[in-house]
Amino acid sequence: MTDERNKTLLVVDDDEPFRTSLAKAMQRRGLTVLAVGTIADAVAEASAVLPAFAAVDLRLGDGNGLELVRLLREISPDIRIVLLTGYGNIASAVSAIKWGAADYLSKPVDADHLLRVLTGEEVEAIPEPATAPMTPERVRWEHIQRVFTECGQNISETARRLRMHRRTLQRILNKHAPS
Repeated sequence: MTDERNKTLLVVDDDEPFRTSLAKAMQRRGLTVLAVGTIADAVAEASAVLPAFAAVDLRLGDGNGLELVRLLREISPDIRIVLLTGYGNIASAVSAIKWGAADYLSKPVDADHLLRVLTGEEVEAIPEPATAPMTPERVRWEHIQRVFTECGQNISETARRLRMHRRTLQRILNKHAPS
């Protein structure tokens, strides 16, 4: 890798204010930042520049961030990718790691923390086992998210498998995870 490539970060998020804010914060930390809002733009930039790092939103307007992780890995196998999301759940975190992301962080993300994760400086300690079991609402949420991921984020197929009305499922998916 060239020295310049070592400092290049691709930020992919369809939320323009967040994308702009994160890009500026990472530039202040010495990275060269390419900020885009779509999968197509991300693939084009990654193909042209071969960035060393990528911060990818899970839910993009034109597709799924997990699919983009796979595409970025094909373009540049040694890219270090962190998946960002405001809709965290176990199923998508596991999928992100399986598809090649280095880590999975919840939004809003602290720029210093993101930089440490991207550069591999931050290795989290093994978490302690939970002292209390998940609530029934959280178990339900995790199950729905797992089935949704297995169905390739297809709401209609997920609703059929869960024997749930499609609109009800959409409302559940648009809410944050219960604690």
